[in-house]
Amino acid sequence: MRAQVRIEAFLEMMAAERGASDNTLASYRRDLEDAAERLSREGCDLATAYAGDLRGYLNEIATQGFAASSQARKLSSLRQFFKFLYAEGLRGDDPTGTLDSPRKGRPLPKTMSEDTAGRLLDRAAAEALDPPHGDPLAAIRLHALVEALYATGLRVTELVSLPLGVAARDERFFMVRGKGGKERMVPLSEKARQAMRIWLAARSETPALCESPWLFPAASETGHLPRQVFARELKGLAARAGVPAAKVSPHVLRHAFASHLLQNGADLRTVQQLLGHSDISTTQIYTHVLEERLLQLVNEHHPLAD
Repeated sequence: MRAQVRIEAFLEMMAAERGASDNTLASYRRDLEDAAERLSREGCDLATAYAGDLRGYLNEIATQGFAASSQARKLSSLRQFFKFLYAEGLRGDDPTGTLDSPRKGRPLPKTMSEDTAGRLLDRAAAEALDPPHGDPLAAIRLHALVEALYATGLRVTELVSLPLGVAARDERFFMVRGKGGKERMVPLSEKARQAMRIWLAARSETPALCESPWLFPAASETGHLPRQVFARELKGLAARAGVPAAKVSPHVLRHAFASHLLQNGADLRTVQQLLGHSDISTTQIYTHVLEERLLQLVNEHHPLAD
């Protein structure tokens, strides 16, 4: 079948020229082979399909209940595939050019109130002084992690995989290497700096940790604290603070960081830079926070608001 040969050529190009990961290649393969299999039932070969054929395929998966995000991913795979065929001279046209992307509703990010975040931080600080399970090192580490996460809005993977040198350069800031290898500078609050000083002192006095190159070492395959372990410890902290554990995760704290900044006067572009978003459109999921603040400002200060 011609489609399968073309798919294999496309995947080879993505691996050799674009450096696509195994997961990315597997995703492309699933999407393209699914499209090829469904179109073959209609007597159509994917490699020679017309726009109408592809539109019919997309309509079929939409009526079967595929999420808009899944439909968009499959369409993206098709666009990359036909772009490759056109560039290689294997087709004289790109049938995906007239296809519309599915409408994707963007759910509001899960976040927490400033009071709830404060309860978490206060509990972590208290446990660092009086560990609930007799493990002072773990309690001090958790306090440093939570303070740093709420102060910086780092992605959880960025946080747990910080090299030790980051904390040694300047305690006022972290220089973080994020997605795409891009570096950004994020400031630390005074509370986060103090929690980090205490953790570094405890870490340096622990023989099993002091020689590690990681800020948060662990006996794991990577050598640093796994994100799943931190997430589990954070949920335990939430439960002890009287906060529903199901509503707390490292990602929720990241969203809280962004939302609370905007609520207190930060602009969207600054939050974009701090979060490490390459595109401002990603940060715009927080525009509801800006809208609420603007409405509040008008209601409080406009002479005719009453």
